[in-house]
Amino acid sequence: MSSNAFECRAGCGACCIVISIAGPIPGMPDGKPAGMRCVNLTEDNFCMLFGMPQRPAVCSSLQPMKDMCGESNEEAYTLLSVMEILTDPHIS
Repeated sequence: MSSNAFECRAGCGACCIVISIAGPIPGMPDGKPAGMRCVNLTEDNFCMLFGMPQRPAVCSSLQPMKDMCGESNEEAYTLLSVMEILTDPHIS
């Protein structure tokens, strides 16, 4: 399966919780630390900004891929946590 054919799992929300966002996003002017739930994520883990012009470019550019989403929501949390650690400029 190519990464282009991979789709988000409805109600997962891992990327809206696990990863950090350095720049401002609606409702979070200082960005979002890793592990903090985005304020734009609904209770059932759907983005309230999806498809809207206010949705940050960083979110719109993030495309689901098997390497980051895995086979389950739990696996997505694990994979994204590892990626967050590996890409954190404050960890050497």
